[in-house]
Amino acid sequence: MTQVSRYGHMLKMKVDKMRMHVTARYKVEGSVLNDTIQGDMVGVETRLELESPEPREKIARLVRNAERGCFVMQGLVKPVPVTGTTVLNGEPVETSR
Repeated sequence: MTQVSRYGHMLKMKVDKMRMHVTARYKVEGSVLNDTIQGDMVGVETRLELESPEPREKIARLVRNAERGCFVMQGLVKPVPVTGTTVLNGEPVETSR
């Protein structure tokens, strides 16, 4: 929603109200006790509700730009490498993903 506001301002478009609904779907398999737990995201659904006097074509352009400019959405659509480190009492801990 931040990008809708930001790009709407840049495009000189008026958006009176917006609401975003996001549903993330997950599954978890394995066991914490056996060190085999695996959580997976299996999908995300969004519903963006807007109120605006702007024509549909202009709103469609705004939303396209907002989706392409959203770092979170792009990170899900085009996965990126994830790195992580763990430090315990100032010393690194090997967790080997």
